[in-house]
Amino acid sequence: MPSKQTYSFCFCFRRRFRLPVSEAPPEIRTLFDRYSDQNGVMTATHLRSFLAEVQREDNATEEEAQTIIDGHKHLSIFHRRGLNLESFFNYLFSHHNNPPLSPSIGVHQDMSSPLSHYFIYTGHNSYLTGNQLSSDCSDIPIINALQKGVRVIELDIWPNESKDNVDVLHGRTLTSPVALIKCLRSIKQHAFVASEYPVVITLEDHLTPDLQAKVAEMITRTFGDILFAPTSKSLKEFPSPESLKRRVIISTKPPKEYLEAKEVQETEEGPQQEKPADDEEAWGKEVPSLRGGTISDYKNIEDDDVLDDEEDIDEAEKSRQDAADEYRRLIAIHAGKPKGGLTECLKVDPDKVRRLSLSELQLEKAAETHGKEIVRFTQRNILRVYPKGTRITSTNYNPLIGWMHGAQMVAFNMQGYGRSLWLMQGMFKANGGCGYVKKPDFLLKVGQNNEVFDPKAHLPVKTTLKVTIYMGEGWFHDFKHTHFDKFSPPDFYARVGIAGVPNDTVMKKTEKVEDNWSPSWNQVFEFPLAVPELALLRVEVHEYDMSEKDDFGGQTCLPVWELRSGIRAVPLYSRNGDKYANVKLLMRFEFI
Repeated sequence: MPSKQTYSFCFCFRRRFRLPVSEAPPEIRTLFDRYSDQNGVMTATHLRSFLAEVQREDNATEEEAQTIIDGHKHLSIFHRRGLNLESFFNYLFSHHNNPPLSPSIGVHQDMSSPLSHYFIYTGHNSYLTGNQLSSDCSDIPIINALQKGVRVIELDIWPNESKDNVDVLHGRTLTSPVALIKCLRSIKQHAFVASEYPVVITLEDHLTPDLQAKVAEMITRTFGDILFAPTSKSLKEFPSPESLKRRVIISTKPPKEYLEAKEVQETEEGPQQEKPADDEEAWGKEVPSLRGGTISDYKNIEDDDVLDDEEDIDEAEKSRQDAADEYRRLIAIHAGKPKGGLTECLKVDPDKVRRLSLSELQLEKAAETHGKEIVRFTQRNILRVYPKGTRITSTNYNPLIGWMHGAQMVAFNMQGYGRSLWLMQGMFKANGGCGYVKKPDFLLKVGQNNEVFDPKAHLPVKTTLKVTIYMGEGWFHDFKHTHFDKFSPPDFYARVGIAGVPNDTVMKKTEKVEDNWSPSWNQVFEFPLAVPELALLRVEVHEYDMSEKDDFGGQTCLPVWELRSGIRAVPLYSRNGDKYANVKLLMRFEFI
């Protein structure tokens, strides 16, 4: 008698090109009966009604419905007449034809507002291939980031060993350098592969004036006409992404002296290493909670001086006199911190705009007492948030604390795979994946009494997202058949939830389905949302392991405000954000 594995293999082999009707969830059968004739045929007229009433595609036409039918006629004995249950089920479960985000709308947000009105896909230490302490520096991570739509590339620039040229490396560590010119040339070659909207290069500058002049020459010669150089010393308002299409922008602090003595001192101090969580290899750390203004991931980390992350301001002021003018003229987005502490840093100057950088810890502390001031600052100016110095293994933090305060550049280690990075990838699936997402109106508006959005306010529920997770499919094709268990099919369950403002954030899970490559859960979850404009739908599939930690079965993260209502095929992704060829879920999204 054949084993259970043999049956499973034969069954799945037959399904390689289509799913059998026997696997269709009960609700799919019910909907097909409702939207088909007595002969079991869903005609173009029926399908158009289904698209309008269930899928909420109000503008769907019969011609579009007929195109869908024509694309699935090989699965139906009725051919052009319409869909049968099998072809209807396979249409719904096709992530190519029925994805959760509309593939046709592309870049659809208004792109004519100032840069400060957008969340921007931002990298941190973009040149590192691995950890922050000893990995190689290379242009390959920069190329990978640009190909995935990242729009802000960070380069730390230092004198090379002979002090006559410029390298990129993580200073005060053991990372091996890469030549700056190689990074610049790679940026130029790959800048607009994934998006035509501007690329910002943020420079952490540790150079002498003569090397700053050399950098200015490199940048000018490499980028030529695509470099955006402002005509005035400072901008009164940032240009728009639309006006800066296919342009490269330089952002850094005003030039200052390279102080070798300080470099030696900081090298000797060195960073401290964090201890990875037990499940970090498979999933990454769970995204830290923002409730109550505390984040458990940050405990026992001291950061007494909220503004002491970069060189002393006095040094910058003294060295401006000697810095290379050519270098200074290239800076379009000026960075730096004024004297006087946090209050002065967050003051809005009506005559010029600038960029302020805060570590994740500094932002957390500032948000406790100056939340509304941060929102007001980010309406005109740019706030960059970067990972704390103890993230040696290139992990990341919860990006929502930055986004809910209007921070445009929430900088992430793009090689730091895990849950936090999945949120970042989910956010920038929005707006056609162009790397710029318009901030919600409430973060940009000023009320009649000059009030702005309060990130600590407890807001009423605006809408409820109802999620039905029917089933999953595709692991048999994309994973080795012994990947999860050597002697039996996998035991899958799903985690479904929301990442958003604190009161919206939650995770739930389905029941476990044992010994099945195509699990059917048929479970419904409801998520009340006070701020759906910042909500991300999180989905993870786990393979239950009684004796060890659960195995990774796929993940995705989707912007709630762009979800297509109705029944959709949701593709899953690997740990590093690559889409699987076949693994997907059948889910339904309703806003009630």
